[in-house]
Amino acid sequence: MRLPLEFYTRTDVVQIARDLLGKVLVTEFDGQRTAGIITETEAYRAPEDRACHAYDKRSTARTEVMFQEGGRAYIYICYGIHHLFNVVTGHDGMAHAVLIRGIEPVEGQKLMIERRQLLGKVKMQTVKPALTTGPGSLTQALGLHSSMSGQSLIAADAPFWIENPGKEVPEQDIASGKRIGVESAGDCAARPWRFWLTTSKFFKKPLL
Repeated sequence: MRLPLEFYTRTDVVQIARDLLGKVLVTEFDGQRTAGIITETEAYRAPEDRACHAYDKRSTARTEVMFQEGGRAYIYICYGIHHLFNVVTGHDGMAHAVLIRGIEPVEGQKLMIERRQLLGKVKMQTVKPALTTGPGSLTQALGLHSSMSGQSLIAADAPFWIENPGKEVPEQDIASGKRIGVESAGDCAARPWRFWLTTSKFFKKPLL
């Protein structure tokens, strides 16, 4: 079952980042379906979070979607190469988002490998953590692109969405630590707002 609007419009983005672990991110383009269990997330909370693109209520053409009601995708290009998939959360104007950093493939693995070989220029023949670990890798594998930013995750005709598999993730299977690549965010960089499933191999090892 797809996650409802109420899941995304809650005001605690850190809790939502935890709750997304174990959910299933699905894409279906031209009748081709791929899916993976979400294994790693990061929370970003405007306006006080210096690591957030909408810090201090900063709004640009790229980040405008962050200020909309939760339940939409915010997909941006990082370093001119990687398309990073985020879930917008909260009410209008809150500009909260969760970056999806890793998934464990459960459907359409062959297509994921083909996409990664084509777009990632990698030599990969089997499913292994490098296939979908890292936010840029998973978007390649799932066929997600920054041109899709702003699309709904809950609309009936949405080409990608997040499902609840009906299984609760035990608290002891969730770990947390500081976010990756936000060292310039001052004290905000140390916030333990990255979460991962310890029972999966599809996540980046904790930073020391």
